[in-house]
Amino acid sequence: MENVHPLSTAGAARRPGAPRPFRFGVVAASARSGEEWASKARQVESLGYTTLVIPDGLNYTLSPLPALAAAAAATRALRVGTYVLVNDFRHPVLLAKEAATLDVLSGGRFELGIGAGRPDAAAENRMLGRAFDSGAVRVARLAESLGILKGLLAGQTVTASGSSYSVNEARISPLPVQQPRPPILVAGSGRQLLGLAAREADIVALGLPPDASEATLVEKINVLREAAGERFEQIELNVNLMAVGQQVPRYVSAQLGLTAEALGRQGSVVAVTGSTEQMCDQLLARRETFGISYLMVSEEMMEALAPVVERLTGR
Repeated sequence: MENVHPLSTAGAARRPGAPRPFRFGVVAASARSGEEWASKARQVESLGYTTLVIPDGLNYTLSPLPALAAAAAATRALRVGTYVLVNDFRHPVLLAKEAATLDVLSGGRFELGIGAGRPDAAAENRMLGRAFDSGAVRVARLAESLGILKGLLAGQTVTASGSSYSVNEARISPLPVQQPRPPILVAGSGRQLLGLAAREADIVALGLPPDASEATLVEKINVLREAAGERFEQIELNVNLMAVGQQVPRYVSAQLGLTAEALGRQGSVVAVTGSTEQMCDQLLARRETFGISYLMVSEEMMEALAPVVERLTGR
């Protein structure tokens, strides 16, 4: 039987009809050994999370695709994904081959997250001997890459000639388990990238600062709505939580001097604070108002959010 993944939904202001069920993921990046990484993946699954995702980088993190293959092998139902790959690091034909292989090896549990590259990716581009182009150029290159990726993952033979990529009768095998293809997540914050995500992605990860206000969130969702048109209701909206209960990620505390209490007091839309019931109520209200149903949390806060995950997953 085909493993058909619902290529996603969500809304900006309130969406009509039944809300998309909640799901939750953990962002993890490193481990000192294979056993430690496998144990971490099993813990994420045991706590009830839907997805384990990993960022991309040449330093400090595990290499995303082999790490996800190991995580999938160590678990039974946990979905695995990239959050997110830097498009400039990989040719889309090779990436399509690796993504399809990982989907096969995981039994159809892979989600492909990709972006145009963080501002701090410039140093890594230099390591690769590549220029770090303007945001507009990188977004245009990502658009080309997405067209190639989506065609190949859907089993098409792709010929394309663009300013960044030229491919001739490219095809891959084996094809992914998920049909019509694994879901694609695009992360973005600026108008150009959000516009591309609105047109091409199944899941959009909204890039928000730790102290993001409702007004900031509404602005970004309105950009998505305008660019997506009729397909807006098919897009799943994702955010990465920056405060859970009384915890914030270490870098938020050390580099920005922010606390969970302060973020909650400011009304940050990427903070959930208070008791388990209060945190659930906050997420339910945000889904009702903004359509956000897919929440990520860093591994250091996954146990703090676990009671919420238990109550809301699939609801």
